[in-house]
Amino acid sequence: MMFCQECQKRPATVHVTRIVNNVKTELHLCQECAKHHEGLAFSFNFEPNFSIHKFLAGLLGGSPLEMAPLQSPGCPNCGLSLARFGEIGRFGCSRCYQAFGDGLEPLLRRLQGASRHAGKVPRRAGGKLGVRREIEKLREELQQAIRQEAYERAAELRDRIRSLEQGLE
Repeated sequence: MMFCQECQKRPATVHVTRIVNNVKTELHLCQECAKHHEGLAFSFNFEPNFSIHKFLAGLLGGSPLEMAPLQSPGCPNCGLSLARFGEIGRFGCSRCYQAFGDGLEPLLRRLQGASRHAGKVPRRAGGKLGVRREIEKLREELQQAIRQEAYERAAELRDRIRSLEQGLE
């Protein structure tokens, strides 16, 4: 067990690593010493009910309940309210995604950095899903080519999209 570097009495529960001019310094403090330590501008009011959702909401500068409009109706399938979702950080059923609709995308972007899943795909769904993602990417490139008036490139992209779509059928 590591003890506090200031008082040498209590276990170190706050660990700070600073890197200044490529020089790394570590500071290991107990909760009491961390409250009074100069240069640490954090509030050390630790909650016993720690949740990752509350942690992320704090990093984003808002409370979990302020991150989406609360006047939205609850899910008609499971009854979960948006306020409750803000507290627990997960949905009650698959219909919650539809029930909370438009307010959900900005919230997911803030929490996860994106509103679409970019992780692994099951093998049995991977083929078609990969083609759909490719089509979506090509459509974005097509729109960009049209905006830039690169019509030859746009025609190539259009043809590629058509051929991929025919392969899905």
